[in-house]
Amino acid sequence: MAEISAQKRIWGWIAFDWATQPFYTLLLTFIFGPYFAAIATQALMDGGLTEQVADARAQSMWSLGQTVSGLFIAFSAPLLGAVADSAGKKMPWIIAFSVMYVGGAWALWSLTPDGGGLWFALIAFGIAFVGAEFALIFTNAILPSLGDDAEVGHLSGKGASIGYWGGVASLIIMLTLFAENDTGKTLIGMDPLLGFDASEREGTRFVGPFVAIWYLIFMIPFFLWVRETPKPRVEGDKIRDALRQLGKTLRNILKRRSLAAYLLSSMFYRDALNALYGFGGVYATLVLDWSIIMIGVFGIVGAITAAVSAYVGGLFDRTFGPKPVIITTILILIIVCVVIVGMSREMLFGVPLAQGSSLPDIIFYVCGAAIGGAGGALYAASRSMMVRHANPDRPTEAFGLFALSGKATAFLAPALIGIVSYLTNSPRIGVSPIILLFLIGLFLLRWVEPEGDRKTWFGSQQPS
Repeated sequence: MAEISAQKRIWGWIAFDWATQPFYTLLLTFIFGPYFAAIATQALMDGGLTEQVADARAQSMWSLGQTVSGLFIAFSAPLLGAVADSAGKKMPWIIAFSVMYVGGAWALWSLTPDGGGLWFALIAFGIAFVGAEFALIFTNAILPSLGDDAEVGHLSGKGASIGYWGGVASLIIMLTLFAENDTGKTLIGMDPLLGFDASEREGTRFVGPFVAIWYLIFMIPFFLWVRETPKPRVEGDKIRDALRQLGKTLRNILKRRSLAAYLLSSMFYRDALNALYGFGGVYATLVLDWSIIMIGVFGIVGAITAAVSAYVGGLFDRTFGPKPVIITTILILIIVCVVIVGMSREMLFGVPLAQGSSLPDIIFYVCGAAIGGAGGALYAASRSMMVRHANPDRPTEAFGLFALSGKATAFLAPALIGIVSYLTNSPRIGVSPIILLFLIGLFLLRWVEPEGDRKTWFGSQQPS
């Protein structure tokens, strides 16, 4: 078999970002999430709740699904990463979690407009979410082997940027050809493709199978071109060895101030960012009464700015390092969250707006652009910063811990949003805990070394 070039290996790795981004763009944020919220709200209103209370309960249901999935990921990721490093192979794990991703996404077709399959769809989404996140962990663990510290930030930004462009492309296809608005037409005024029944929201429900098909097609370069560096076969009980090594790693974290501070910081700010993604479309549905089409256009704006900023952020990362990029983007996101909490259809920071004012729509579109831009750069820089703290010999374990830091409190933001939404009966005020989580993450960054501590602990060795 002909040897695969380093450049092909890089492009194969980048293909994962393109293949998987539609899960976050279409399912988590802009199409399925708002559709689920709208269906759940109507089902709860049919059960006798007022619209405002039903909105808050629907948001609580959506948060419950992400809370349970996040807890499972948090407590499983470090162990699975350690086992994978001990076994020396990542690809079988990526294949297994890809199956979960595709199966769970495909099953989302089952959520009908009458609320049938509501809980089944929530469980299916959780399965797809777990599959997507674990596949991401193992793919991220390949990143340190693609280049040295000077290049990793740029490669991370480049991969994230191309991934966001994949999100843009998939969202445009869904909006123009499949997802229907209240009149049963797509964004360009045509009936949903493939003969889908608009009255049954089949065009919108197709988002699950569409995401699954997209992933299957665009993961082909990944599986063809990405090869792992061969490692000696480790004999013995892999799980026991992995647990022993994981325990040693966890004990060492307490001695590594920069790594400990970074894991704690990212635990809070990534939880806040994920909540912002997960509830942005839901907020637009419940607070601003936006249609799926309006939310989709909002998504296109955000995804384009994310694609551009992820690439530009990668360039800044290569020049200045990831820490300044992380700090700047968190500050932007805090400002955006303050605006979102202070705005409704009727008022802006307590100042009443004229009836039918388009100002909230304009402001939220601007917020969407800022969320996409800051979030894209933050995602890429965070991945780069973790590489600067990772043991070159055990990258999957390191990114498993990174996933733990991103998911250990993954229940916290959705749970806080759910609780505050429930207590205040306001989905707008319900998103306010995100601000606190960003502030905690920003504060903890003060103890993070700008270039990480990998060279201090493991020398200047670079992965081959």
